[in-house]
Amino acid sequence: MNVTISLAQIDIAFGQPDKNIATVREMARTAAQRGSDWLIVPELWSTGYDLANAAAYATPTDAGVFAAVGQVAAEYNLHIVGSCLSVLPDSPDGIGNTLTWHDNTGTLQAEYSKLHLFRLMDEDRYLTAGDKPAVIETAWGKVGLSICYDLRFPELFRTYALGGATMMVVTAEWPYPRLAHWRTLLQARAIENQCFVIACNRVGTVGETMFCGHSAIIDPWGKVLLEGDDTVQLLTTTIDTGLVTAVREKIPVFGDRRPSPYTLPPSP
Repeated sequence: MNVTISLAQIDIAFGQPDKNIATVREMARTAAQRGSDWLIVPELWSTGYDLANAAAYATPTDAGVFAAVGQVAAEYNLHIVGSCLSVLPDSPDGIGNTLTWHDNTGTLQAEYSKLHLFRLMDEDRYLTAGDKPAVIETAWGKVGLSICYDLRFPELFRTYALGGATMMVVTAEWPYPRLAHWRTLLQARAIENQCFVIACNRVGTVGETMFCGHSAIIDPWGKVLLEGDDTVQLLTTTIDTGLVTAVREKIPVFGDRRPSPYTLPPSP
């Protein structure tokens, strides 16, 4: 089955939700004109890493910027995926970096709070880690959800693949000079799980941090179907999800797994 996907590689206006909502709306308008089914936007797209003010921005996922992006999804008949700061329902004092999936009617279909907090960006100081992975069932197949630093933890992506996911979404604020890590890890996650990896990263500079862009879609063979540069862009392509079955039948990795001998040492 074919699905047309747009990646909104934007320069996030630091601490300016209204301006960022306007940017996403414009990207959504263009994506709709291109016939896209999905629009993926970066991690913390509404504020950037203004974590010192996280409590002022955070809302439940049925309010604030989450509700606003749901309205944009309905207006342009798009599924929209990206993360913002949320009030965690199971931890009222906690603030999550929470990815939401709004369908093309604007309905919230899934949410995922980042499991792995990135200490180099002070997430551990201001945010509460999520406690469960999330897979959404779509008309095109199951999709595993992840955010930025999660990409360095292959266990999460293997869990999704074992749960039937054929596509993985990664929303990110990934900086230079680690572009090589970004590109290599995206391909690795696609190859080892024989799935599509759909990754949207931001661009621009905040303080001394420059974000590297290079949003990409990787197929189950590890082929780069689409990749941006480090400028503002709306990247669009169509993928055939049936390729996942063909690849998994060609090289039966999942049938050849031997879980019983696999034991992990204690975490260092």
